[in-house]
Order: sequence, then structure tokens, then C-alpha cells
Amino acid sequence: MSSVTYETQRAALADVVAIPVTPFAEDGTVDGDTHRALLRRLLDGGIRTLTPNGNTGEFYALTPEERKLVTELTIDEAGDRGVVLVGVGHDVPTAVAAARHAREAGAQMVMVHQPVHPYVSDAGWVDYHRAIAEAVPELGVVPYLRKASLPGARLAELADACPNVIGVKYAVPDAARFAAFARDAGLDRFVWVAGLAEPYAPSYFSAGATGFTSGLVNVSPAVSLNMIEALRSGDYRAAMKVWEQIRRFEELRGANASANNVTVVKEALASLGLCRRDVRPPSRALPEDERAEVAAIAAGWSI
Repeated sequence: MSSVTYETQRAALADVVAIPVTPFAEDGTVDGDTHRALLRRLLDGGIRTLTPNGNTGEFYALTPEERKLVTELTIDEAGDRGVVLVGVGHDVPTAVAAARHAREAGAQMVMVHQPVHPYVSDAGWVDYHRAIAEAVPELGVVPYLRKASLPGARLAELADACPNVIGVKYAVPDAARFAAFARDAGLDRFVWVAGLAEPYAPSYFSAGATGFTSGLVNVSPAVSLNMIEALRSGDYRAAMKVWEQIRRFEELRGANASANNVTVVKEALASLGLCRRDVRPPSRALPEDERAEVAAIAAGWSI
């Protein structure tokens, strides 16, 4: 596989990496038609990188069959207009099966969710990701990194064994740690994606990131694209103007250990008439007295 360069995948990571919501119908099932409409809205809005089965898509609240459905819907809607990065995770056999399904369905990459286990050793982290990456050597692989203590050298070790590990979704809320980790792992070796979305994008771009994930993009693709355009041109003043525009929305999402992270996005979409506000436990819909503020924010954005 050393001859494979993954250029398309690398370019797709150096962009707004959208994490689409998973809309639910009144009966609680995945609403496929609405899902397709929301995906088309992202693509029509200029978004080119889609991550089905991400955390904004309520990955951990979906059944295995629903995760397959979401993957297939996204790949079908993206067609040749987008690159699809499918979220996979849980135990190794489940993650490997999901990665192979993503490959067979036509995805170009998989994002490996942080291992859900109370005891994660650094060497075990490498073993977990290696088992998944080796199962799909044709796909780009992107670890979703939330473990602050992992040394950068461990990521380099993983990529030495698996050259398809091409990018990192870095989601430790510490810009200085990110800067050090990226340089220890190899700043130019990987595409660094700011995994905590727009609020962290300016500081992480200043340290070497070239893409960022977004849940807000579901509501207004234009706002997210405005930020990445400013960051690409090195115009941090313009990027921080966007940051100020989205600050309250992202504060609402991040409050109480991000309890309403998905809730606020779906509430904004519901206020625009685009999908139901329903989320699954352990998330919960916003109380009625908090809905107006979200609607007002969404109404003020250019779509």
C-alpha cells in the first residue's frame, strides 16, 4: 500500500468536516427522507466532507442496523459531490465490521471513535486502531483523539504500521498540548483536524491544523465556510468575527459537559422547519423556555 497517497482523502480532511445530525421520525425511527434532505442542504451549501455516525449524529444512540442505514444514505446522497468519512467504534470486531461495510458501500475514509473503555493504555490504543486500519487498507483512517495523555510518538508508531492512518481528529481542549502533540507525531505527516469545532479552530489552526469538524454547519453551512476561508487566508481577525457570531450558540452546546451538544443543533434545525427536535437518551430535548434563544440565533445567521 505504500504507493497509495490518499490525496483525495487528505484534501477532504483539510476542510470543514461536517458531522450531520441523524433526524428521527415521530415514531422514533431514523427519518431517511429528512436525512437525505439535510445532507443535500449541506452539499448544496458547499460542504464537501461528511461524517455519518459522528457524535453530532448520535452515534452511541444508534443501533448497528441504523448506523449501516445512515452510512448508506450519506454515501448515496454524496455521490461524486462529497467525500464520506464514516464513524466506527465500539469493540474491535464491531468497528472492523463497520469499517468493511463503509468500504463496500463506497466510503473513502473511516473515523475511529475514541475507545469506550475505562482502561486505555497507550500501547493498547495503538493496538485498537491498528486492528481497524489493517482491516481496510484501501481507506484513509482518522483516529478521533480525546486522550490528553497519549504521546505523539504513539501516533507515529501507528502510522508506521498502517500508512492509511492519514489524519487525526484532535479533540483535547488544550491548544498548547495540541501544538506539542502534532510536532511529536509529525506535523506534516498527518492532516490535523481541530476536533472541537469552530470555537477551537482559530487557535488550533495557528498551531498547524488545516481542517475542523462542525455540528453547527448543519444549521448554517455559510457560517462554517466563512470561518475556514478566513483561517486559510491567515486572517485571524475575520475568523474571530465569525467566532464572536457563533459564541453563544457554542456556549449553549458546551454547557454542563456538553449535555445539550446535539440538542441545541437539532433545536435550531427544528426552529427553521428542517427536522424534528427529537434526540435520544441520554440526550434530551431543550425545555420550552430555552428554545427561543436558539431560534433567535439561527434566524440571524445567513444560510
